[in-house]
Amino acid sequence: MIEFITHIKQQIKSGQGPKSKRFITLYKKLLLADIPLPLTLYRCLYVLHLAAANTLQGLMRILYWTPLFKTRLQNHPKQLYLYCGMPLILGALEITIGNNCRINGVTTFCGRASRTHRAQLQIGDNVDISWQSTIAVGTEIVIENNVRMAANVFLAGYPGHPLDPTARAQGLSDTVDQIGKIHLQQDVWLGSNVTVLAGVTIGRGCVIATGSVVTKDIRAGVLAAGNPARVIRQLDTSASTEQGEQYEN
Repeated sequence: MIEFITHIKQQIKSGQGPKSKRFITLYKKLLLADIPLPLTLYRCLYVLHLAAANTLQGLMRILYWTPLFKTRLQNHPKQLYLYCGMPLILGALEITIGNNCRINGVTTFCGRASRTHRAQLQIGDNVDISWQSTIAVGTEIVIENNVRMAANVFLAGYPGHPLDPTARAQGLSDTVDQIGKIHLQQDVWLGSNVTVLAGVTIGRGCVIATGSVVTKDIRAGVLAAGNPARVIRQLDTSASTEQGEQYEN
């Protein structure tokens, strides 16, 4: 039956006769039909839809996603705000999260398998982790207080595959020299699509521009950008430092 319908569609699309053309014209009109609607009614329905959806999402967050996620943590953070579901956790990973953090549910936390140790992820207070971000912990990743991670950030503590093509084809894992710690110090801001490689420390108050790939340490209080990321200029972080100290107190 499906093959017959597909055949008819192909015949109509490829047909050059007046009947085929009329049918295609009618089909497009039906497909793109715009029926006059009572706007007041649908505006009310839209408000009701948002209210119902937000209420349901809030209940799911409070009664389901957040309690489930906390079962994978080593501590019990206060004011943890998960939105859009629950982050995906893969591998043997020990996670500690501070208070007043906001984490998007479309986020992946994964830990490298090791016989000698468990991967450690430490997240401080008042941290934002946006959607489609991936935190791949090789040995340890530390995210200090007030860090902001925009959409699609990748903290690559390990690559998952070896450099040797033969070993890679055999399905062997990455080697010890390919993995490393990542440390984001206090008040760091990573823009969208930033990648941070293993062994990197980003200093306090740094801003890393969108799309950058950080391959080596970045000193504190600078704006960095590019692939590989390079220091663009020094930032005035005196005001933010005072605010950060007030928040901690």
